[in-house]
Amino acid sequence: MYSIAVRPDGTITYIYDDSLQFMKHLADAGDVKIKRVSCVEPDADGLWWADMSPVGGPSRGPYQLRAQALLAERVWLRKNLNL
Repeated sequence: MYSIAVRPDGTITYIYDDSLQFMKHLADAGDVKIKRVSCVEPDADGLWWADMSPVGGPSRGPYQLRAQALLAERVWLRKNLNL
């Protein structure tokens, strides 16, 4: 599921996904800025964490599977970035 927000000032915000290739064409319309707002990484025990600290958010985890951390990341970002 994709979450794309078009703000009143024309800014488009979305969670990057390689499958959103059509979004590349928006670069023709103006400035494009890609900004990391989170990170999913394993810890020393091989458990996965979703870290949203780049946008002032929490760390979620630990999760057994990377996919679980990625889902937690997307859920938090959608809610807190109003996507």
